[in-house]
Order: sequence, then C-alpha cells, then structure tokens
Amino acid sequence: MSRAAQDLELIRRIAAGDEAALRALLAAHQARVYRFALRLVSNAAVAEEVTNEVFLEVWRNAGKFEGASAPSTWILSIAHHRAVSRLRKRREESWDEDAAGALADSGDDPEVAVQKADKGAILRLCLEKLSAEHKAVIDLVYYHELSVSEVSEVLKIPENTVKTRMFYARKRLSDLLKDAGIDRGWP
Repeated sequence: MSRAAQDLELIRRIAAGDEAALRALLAAHQARVYRFALRLVSNAAVAEEVTNEVFLEVWRNAGKFEGASAPSTWILSIAHHRAVSRLRKRREESWDEDAAGALADSGDDPEVAVQKADKGAILRLCLEKLSAEHKAVIDLVYYHELSVSEVSEVLKIPENTVKTRMFYARKRLSDLLKDAGIDRGWP
C-alpha cells in the first residue's frame, strides 16, 4: 500500500475519532511538517507550535478532507497557512528601533562567516535571504519534492505563479551564491 493510500486510510479513521490513527499520521509526517514550518518561521519554538496546530486541525477537520489532493499536500497546506498566519502576527508586534539599535552584534562579519562556513551552510544562509514566497516554493519543490501542481494546491496560487516564483527564486539564489563566492561546483 502506498504512503498516500495509508494516509488516506488514517484520515478516514481520524474522521471517525480514532486517536491511534492520529498518532500514526503524526509519526509519519511530524518531522516533515516541523522542518517545513521551521524554514518558514525561522524559530524552533514557533515551528513546534505550528506543527501542533496543524495536527490539531487535521483532527478537527479530517471529515472535511475530500481527497482532491494527496493527504501530505493537504497537511502541508495547513502548515503553510498556519506559518504565514504566525508571520503576520509577528509583523504586527511592535518593534522598538532604539532598543534594537543598541543591541551588540556578536556575530562574525559576513566575510568571516562565509570563510568559516561550508557550502551547505552558505546555501542555507542564502536561502534565508529569499522572500517568504520564494522560500516556500523552493522548500516545497526541493525539500519536499512536490510537483508544481501540488505546490499550487499547498500555497493556493496558480501553477503559473509557482513557475514564476521558482524562476525568480532560482535567479536570486544564484546571485546570492555568486556574491558568497560560489559560482559552480555544487554536488
């Protein structure tokens, strides 16, 4: 039985109130959902909260799942919406410019940081510099191996928008990598 078929059966059982099915679905997808949320919100505690909220929503809405997409796509869609909601709330919080300016920067300057880092770390740093929209598309395509149509479903945007965002995200990432001193040679 395929993973999607197993997940579909688990969601059917969850809709009937089977807590063991929820635990099984959680075990199968928790790490993936957490990593996805973490890449979006860049905060481990918030990513954990988002992950918990996702599976609570799965529990509450399993009966509404129509099966038009893969269960994993539905779950990641919930995660995306929860993470974006958290980012909006974070932006709405007040920011004290004076206090922020008074904080000392204990990190290395960019040149030293690049010299210390390996290619993987440099790539992660460059990915962090992408916009939230571009980061989400890159994450879903490359880390979660979703197709353009699945990414379209998760993000609730047209497929052509996914393609456009991928184009510009790759271009921006390429520019950032060149600026970091890496032009070619990625494994």
